Amino acid sequence: MTYQFNKPRWMRDLVRFLPLKSQFVLSGNIRDLQACEVAPQVITPQTFELTLYRALRGVGYSQVLIWNPLLGFYGLQTPDLPAVNIDKLLQQIGLTPEEGRAAAGIDLLGNALEKFVNLNDEPVALIIDFASQLTIRADNLSAAEHQLFTRALVLSHQVNTRPAGANRTPFFNTVLWLVEKESDLPDWLLVNNPRIRHIPVSKPDSASRRALASALIKGIPGSQQTSPELLAKAESTFVNSTEGMLLLDMNAITTLARVEKLTINDITDAVRRYKVGVTEDPWQKIDREKIVQADEYVYKRVKGQNHAVVHMLDIIKRAITGVGANRKGNRPRGVVFLAGPTGVGKTELAKTITSLLFNDESAYIRFDMSEFSSEFSDQRLIGSPPGYVGYDVGGELTNAIREKPFSVVLFDEIEKAHPRVMDKFLQILDDGVLTSGRGERVYFSEALIIFTSNLGIYKLTETGERIANVSAYDQFDDVQAKVKNEIERHFKFVLNRPEILNRIGENIIVFDFIRPDVAEQIFQQMIDGVIEDLQTQGVILSFTPDALQSLKKISLADLSNGGRGIRNQIEAYLLNPLARELFKLNPQAGQALVITQLQVGQLTLE
Repeated sequence: MTYQFNKPRWMRDLVRFLPLKSQFVLSGNIRDLQACEVAPQVITPQTFELTLYRALRGVGYSQVLIWNPLLGFYGLQTPDLPAVNIDKLLQQIGLTPEEGRAAAGIDLLGNALEKFVNLNDEPVALIIDFASQLTIRADNLSAAEHQLFTRALVLSHQVNTRPAGANRTPFFNTVLWLVEKESDLPDWLLVNNPRIRHIPVSKPDSASRRALASALIKGIPGSQQTSPELLAKAESTFVNSTEGMLLLDMNAITTLARVEKLTINDITDAVRRYKVGVTEDPWQKIDREKIVQADEYVYKRVKGQNHAVVHMLDIIKRAITGVGANRKGNRPRGVVFLAGPTGVGKTELAKTITSLLFNDESAYIRFDMSEFSSEFSDQRLIGSPPGYVGYDVGGELTNAIREKPFSVVLFDEIEKAHPRVMDKFLQILDDGVLTSGRGERVYFSEALIIFTSNLGIYKLTETGERIANVSAYDQFDDVQAKVKNEIERHFKFVLNRPEILNRIGENIIVFDFIRPDVAEQIFQQMIDGVIEDLQTQGVILSFTPDALQSLKKISLADLSNGGRGIRNQIEAYLLNPLARELFKLNPQAGQALVITQLQVGQLTLE
């Protein structure tokens, strides 16, 4: 399939304003490759400098000089454009050339700049590369730095255009500053200066990636023998899976595919290897039979939430098989929002799923969002920006995902996070990429994201009073509807972030209250656990029916805190006094003990 090539917007803007502005500042994605049409329907990747050089020569500039802090002044030569005498141009601006180059620091740059813009021959252009490195601090310039930019400011207003080319288009001797950020140059040079134009260079969009993908993919093994239909399919897969990435990344991915002998059919695998650095896809190595039989294993640990278990396992199966997946670019393998009362098994389900995938329930990455409620707490996740305390440490989240890209990430009690942190969640769900404070991109494409929340259990009245929105006496269908409605209201009207819910979609799983029959199962499971723990120490513990019934009645009297409340009562009425008695008795291995009576703070053993 043939796509019509369109020049990037930054280039179209530059060409449009060349007759109108004497200097330009190009910022943003200036270190990336650019897709260039070097011949009709022939697209190839080129460096930004070479792309800029071709564009300037193509519209009528006779020569283009480049300066950077390491090489000084130099020129480019390309076979398809007329050769130019760089040495002559360097001599005209007061430099001593040697094989087409002239060393020059910041002082000589200022002197050469003045002579350059006042040359009277055909128009020429000067690209000042790595201009961000010309200053240590743009708001606190040294004498040499101040002199350079003062000259640039004055010259931007003094120079005039001259006609060039067959159409006699008026051009300046143009100066182009290449910077990472516009703020890397002094404000007083740019602000309210009608002779300088700032042009942002954005990351490549889908059209740019598609234009280059067609050329790059032809170099992957097997592409020459592939049918046009399969080649077009592989090309689309390549474009979709690299959403949010640079053309430089795409070029590196195809190089990786050639080095590791991946074929055209393995393009998705090549993208994954480049992003997370893992040769084999861990999701494909999960024991599928284990997942098929997982229901019973999960039900043993998460009681009374069968609907939640089924939904969660369906998400896991989709993540493994890829069925119905719309994971353009770097979006996570799966996203789940677990909502419901406290102590009903939300975190326990996350641990259980982690154990199922990793054979280790502690392998999940957990963030308590109550610790991220302040305005600048997002910097804890991604790291502080350059110049701030903690910059060299990096972010807690970005560091963790870089170390373990194949992981379960649990964000506990999400409603307590500051809205700025919510924006980071949106980036994860939408793009699957976070850029750390150090400028490193971290991909979430192999992660399973789990949010937990108590939203919807309580609500605020018009007077600001906090009242129960649902209770254990409500039917589960009513609980589910009320909780979902309150979650939707909170994200839409309180946080003003409805788009986060849109990304989560139908994966909001509401947990039910712990009902009396389920509470009895949880109680018995906890008691059995206490007995088994003592058995490993050689102590045989049992209860009289009256003592066990008494403990059950106490533990299940109030289910408002779910399983956590049951455990709290067992600790108060059984574990604490039992530990005290065992410490006094120091029972021998094989000794049998019977609990005959329990009350607050003490129990009777026989």
